[in-house]
Amino acid sequence: MSEKKRKAPTAAGGKEPSAKQPKLEKAEKAAGWLQSLVKRQREDTKDTKFNEKRQRFLTDTEKMKQGSEGVLYWMQRDQRVQDNWALIRAQQLAAKEELPLHVCFCLVVPKSELSTLRHYAFLLKGLQEVATDCKRLNVQFHLLRGAPGEVLPGFVSDRGLGAVVTDFSPLREPQQWLNDVKKKLSKDIPLIQVDAHNIVPCWVASPKLEYAARTIRGKITKLLPEFLTDFLPVEKHQHTATRTAKPVDWEQTLASLDVDRTVGEPQWAKPGSEAGMAMLESFIDVRLKLFATQRNDPNTAALSQLSPWIRFGQLSAQRVALQVRRCGKNASESVAAFIEELVVRRELTDNFCFYNEKYDKVEGAYEWAQKTLKDHAKDKRDNIYTREQLEKAQTHDKLWNGAQYQMVAEGKMHGFLRMYWAKKILEWTRSPEEALSIALYLNDRYELDGQDPNGFVGCMWSICGIHDQGWAERPVFGKIRYMNYKGCLRKFNVAQFERKYDPKKA
Repeated sequence: MSEKKRKAPTAAGGKEPSAKQPKLEKAEKAAGWLQSLVKRQREDTKDTKFNEKRQRFLTDTEKMKQGSEGVLYWMQRDQRVQDNWALIRAQQLAAKEELPLHVCFCLVVPKSELSTLRHYAFLLKGLQEVATDCKRLNVQFHLLRGAPGEVLPGFVSDRGLGAVVTDFSPLREPQQWLNDVKKKLSKDIPLIQVDAHNIVPCWVASPKLEYAARTIRGKITKLLPEFLTDFLPVEKHQHTATRTAKPVDWEQTLASLDVDRTVGEPQWAKPGSEAGMAMLESFIDVRLKLFATQRNDPNTAALSQLSPWIRFGQLSAQRVALQVRRCGKNASESVAAFIEELVVRRELTDNFCFYNEKYDKVEGAYEWAQKTLKDHAKDKRDNIYTREQLEKAQTHDKLWNGAQYQMVAEGKMHGFLRMYWAKKILEWTRSPEEALSIALYLNDRYELDGQDPNGFVGCMWSICGIHDQGWAERPVFGKIRYMNYKGCLRKFNVAQFERKYDPKKA
């Protein structure tokens, strides 16, 4: 381990824009201390049991047929090796049957404005680390090209695999992939889903759509002692496959993708589990103590910055919660506030998307919100902007323009400004439907953590009042919570942010 003292990685920011990041005090510990600590913790938890409530069988068949040649973990949302309950379960099954273990990822690139180099470079570079880790552990990693329903059942049949374990996503596209695979998979092959993303599995936390954080908080908190446990380690697999995986040319694969390369990779966020752990380490060392009091100040580096790694499953939220709790004893107020956002609020977004098929439509809002938005849909707007004008940060509002520019340049807008940003889109477009469509487009195209339940619910909260209540009625917004420029002036140094993120100086 290096003995050099280091500055922790900063909040979102790198070479774009050129303004300097706020200086962070030096951490006292040597860089890499968290990775070493976690490695020791894994060695001490080999006797931990797998909680059967984390899994559910999606097929009637639960037993592997005789003569199977391996077990497959179909990796989707949780793109990591360690701290992954789905891969842990797959290895347990393979070890019990004395079979080789395989991992596959189905690479699908839709023809869409949302398919950008920013997202797919982060994804593929993270998967490259997964493949390296798998090789070291005698696990075969396969990168399949094509929709899961078209390529995965044939792959399972060709390899003689006896069971498929996969992870969980509440979003409609992964749900459709799951249904497609289930239809085409041989009936004698168990298909097992493990929620490796949430600390409390989504279907265990609640069997229904929850109204707000206050209605799910108690349910999750009650179950945390059972589910917020240490992980079993994924160990070197003892049963070697006779047919090995085809090597992946990662650079060629990325170069071959038909994606929008104008939305480039940000400098500050390095893909992969190792980089995610380093960002967690810097949060614990430097920013955690500021979280409780300064997380809503866009000029202060007080946020965890972990959402890209959690969104791509390169870092486990459960690992984050464990380490923040253990290492943040001198910042109890910050730990409580952070756990509320990481666990309760984040898992509430999975609940919303899982139990509400219209999670990205105005029709998915509560009746009171739909009514008030409809009642005020034709109210006069003082300013109307097109999607192109908003995308290029060409409004009269320097704060909004700065927030938009931060997102485009760095791939991550400050959390507090995301609310202000989305609410102004409602104020400056012709209808709530247009506002939601534009907000989701911009979020999912530019945010590294876009195309995720957190993003959908964030926009739905801002524009459609999801998980909120009715407020004093006003033009355009109706009873939807209102935010304005003057309110921001009371909270932080707006001029400082505007100077730093000025699109005109780009």
